[in-house]
Amino acid sequence: MPRHSFALAAAPPHDGRPSRSATVASPAEAQTGFTISDLARDHGVTLRTLRFYESRGLLAPARSGMTRIYSARDRARLALILKGKQLGFTLVEIRAMLANEDRKDEVASENSASVCGLQLSRDQVVEQLELLRSQRAEIEAAIAELEATFARMSAA
Repeated sequence: MPRHSFALAAAPPHDGRPSRSATVASPAEAQTGFTISDLARDHGVTLRTLRFYESRGLLAPARSGMTRIYSARDRARLALILKGKQLGFTLVEIRAMLANEDRKDEVASENSASVCGLQLSRDQVVEQLELLRSQRAEIEAAIAELEATFARMSAA
Protein backbone atom coordinates (compact mmCIF):
# COMPACT_ATOMS: atom_id res chain seq x y z
CA MET A 1 0.00 0.00 0.00
CA PRO A 2 1.56 3.32 -1.02
CA ARG A 3 1.96 5.97 1.59
CA HIS A 4 3.19 9.50 1.68
CA SER A 5 5.25 11.09 4.36
CA PHE A 6 7.05 14.33 4.83
CA ALA A 7 10.02 13.43 6.99
CA LEU A 8 11.55 16.88 7.00
CA ALA A 9 8.37 18.47 8.31
CA ALA A 10 8.60 16.27 11.39
CA ALA A 11 12.21 17.12 12.19
CA PRO A 12 12.45 19.34 15.24
CA PRO A 13 13.81 22.82 14.58
CA HIS A 14 17.44 23.42 15.41
CA ASP A 15 18.18 26.87 16.73
CA GLY A 16 21.82 26.34 17.57
CA ARG A 17 21.20 25.65 21.27
CA PRO A 18 22.11 22.24 22.59
CA SER A 19 19.06 20.06 23.01
CA ARG A 20 18.48 18.43 26.37
CA SER A 21 17.08 15.44 24.47
CA ALA A 22 20.63 14.60 23.52
CA THR A 23 21.61 14.54 27.17
CA VAL A 24 20.84 11.99 29.82
CA ALA A 25 18.34 12.98 32.45
CA SER A 26 19.74 13.50 35.91
CA PRO A 27 18.96 10.79 38.45
CA ALA A 28 16.67 13.22 40.30
CA GLU A 29 14.72 13.98 37.10
CA ALA A 30 14.46 10.30 36.23
CA GLN A 31 13.01 9.50 39.65
CA THR A 32 10.58 12.41 39.88
CA GLY A 33 9.55 12.35 36.24
CA PHE A 34 9.06 15.06 33.67
CA THR A 35 6.18 17.42 33.03
CA ILE A 36 4.65 17.81 29.62
CA SER A 37 6.37 21.20 29.39
CA ASP A 38 9.74 19.62 30.16
CA LEU A 39 9.37 17.07 27.37
CA ALA A 40 8.02 19.59 24.88
CA ARG A 41 10.86 22.02 25.54
CA ASP A 42 13.57 19.37 25.62
CA HIS A 43 12.50 17.75 22.36
CA GLY A 44 11.36 20.83 20.46
CA VAL A 45 7.73 19.74 20.08
CA THR A 46 4.44 21.29 21.11
CA LEU A 47 2.24 20.28 24.02
CA ARG A 48 -0.39 19.37 21.46
CA THR A 49 2.04 16.94 19.81
CA LEU A 50 2.64 15.16 23.10
CA ARG A 51 -1.09 14.96 23.82
CA PHE A 52 -1.63 13.58 20.31
CA TYR A 53 1.03 10.88 20.81
CA GLU A 54 -0.62 10.00 24.11
CA SER A 55 -4.04 9.75 22.43
CA ARG A 56 -2.52 7.34 19.90
CA GLY A 57 -1.08 5.14 22.63
CA LEU A 58 2.54 5.95 21.87
CA LEU A 59 3.17 7.58 25.25
CA ALA A 60 1.57 6.68 28.56
CA PRO A 61 2.36 9.23 31.26
CA ALA A 62 1.28 8.71 34.84
CA ARG A 63 -1.21 11.18 36.28
CA SER A 64 -1.03 13.24 39.41
CA GLY A 65 -4.42 14.90 39.44
CA MET A 66 -4.62 16.63 36.07
CA THR A 67 -0.84 16.75 35.64
CA ARG A 68 0.90 14.35 33.29
CA ILE A 69 4.11 12.90 34.71
CA TYR A 70 6.38 11.39 32.07
CA SER A 71 8.95 8.76 33.02
CA ALA A 72 12.46 8.28 31.69
CA ARG A 73 10.96 5.49 29.55
CA ASP A 74 8.42 7.94 28.06
CA ARG A 75 11.26 10.37 27.37
CA ALA A 76 13.23 7.65 25.54
CA ARG A 77 10.12 6.57 23.61
CA LEU A 78 9.52 10.17 22.53
CA ALA A 79 13.06 10.35 21.17
CA LEU A 80 12.39 7.15 19.19
CA ILE A 81 9.05 8.47 17.92
CA LEU A 82 10.69 11.67 16.69
CA LYS A 83 13.52 9.71 15.04
CA GLY A 84 10.95 7.53 13.30
CA LYS A 85 9.09 10.61 12.08
CA GLN A 86 12.36 12.14 10.89
CA LEU A 87 13.03 8.96 8.90
CA GLY A 88 9.57 9.31 7.34
CA PHE A 89 7.70 6.48 9.04
CA THR A 90 4.01 6.74 9.88
CA LEU A 91 2.82 6.63 13.48
CA VAL A 92 1.32 3.18 12.88
CA GLU A 93 4.72 1.93 11.73
CA ILE A 94 6.43 3.63 14.66
CA ARG A 95 3.99 2.01 17.09
CA ALA A 96 4.92 -1.40 15.65
CA MET A 97 8.63 -0.58 15.95
CA LEU A 98 8.16 0.46 19.56
CA ALA A 99 6.32 -2.79 20.24
CA ASN A 100 9.26 -4.66 18.68
CA GLU A 101 11.62 -2.60 20.83
CA ASP A 102 9.64 -3.54 23.94
CA ARG A 103 10.06 -7.25 23.22
CA LYS A 104 13.47 -7.20 21.53
CA ASP A 105 14.99 -9.09 24.45
CA GLU A 106 12.43 -11.84 23.94
CA VAL A 107 12.88 -12.24 20.19
CA ALA A 108 16.09 -11.53 18.31
CA SER A 109 15.70 -11.41 14.54
CA GLU A 110 18.47 -11.81 12.01
CA ASN A 111 16.57 -9.64 9.52
CA SER A 112 16.30 -6.60 11.75
CA ALA A 113 18.67 -3.91 12.86
CA SER A 114 18.51 -0.99 15.22
CA VAL A 115 18.56 2.46 13.66
CA CYS A 116 18.99 5.01 16.43
CA GLY A 117 17.08 2.68 18.72
CA LEU A 118 14.28 1.77 16.29
CA GLN A 119 14.09 -1.90 15.32
CA LEU A 120 13.70 -2.04 11.54
CA SER A 121 13.37 -5.07 9.32
CA ARG A 122 15.26 -5.30 6.05
CA ASP A 123 11.98 -4.87 4.17
CA GLN A 124 11.15 -1.72 6.15
CA VAL A 125 14.54 -0.22 5.36
CA VAL A 126 14.23 -1.04 1.65
CA GLU A 127 10.65 0.30 1.45
CA GLN A 128 11.55 3.50 3.28
CA LEU A 129 14.60 4.09 1.08
CA GLU A 130 12.41 3.71 -2.03
CA LEU A 131 9.82 6.12 -0.62
CA LEU A 132 12.38 8.75 0.36
CA ARG A 133 14.20 8.48 -2.98
CA SER A 134 10.89 8.94 -4.77
CA GLN A 135 10.12 12.00 -2.65
CA ARG A 136 13.59 13.38 -3.31
CA ALA A 137 13.04 13.01 -7.08
CA GLU A 138 9.70 14.84 -6.78
CA ILE A 139 11.29 17.61 -4.72
CA GLU A 140 14.20 17.97 -7.14
CA ALA A 141 11.77 18.23 -10.08
CA ALA A 142 9.74 20.88 -8.24
CA ILE A 143 12.91 22.84 -7.40
CA ALA A 144 14.05 22.70 -11.03
CA GLU A 145 10.65 23.94 -12.22
CA LEU A 146 10.61 26.80 -9.70
CA GLU A 147 14.20 27.76 -10.51
CA ALA A 148 13.34 27.91 -14.22
CA THR A 149 10.28 30.05 -13.45
CA PHE A 150 12.36 32.34 -11.22
CA ALA A 151 15.00 32.69 -13.96
CA ARG A 152 12.32 33.66 -16.50
CA MET A 153 10.88 36.19 -14.04
CA SER A 154 14.31 37.67 -13.30
CA ALA A 155 15.15 37.99 -17.00
CA ALA A 156 11.96 39.90 -17.72
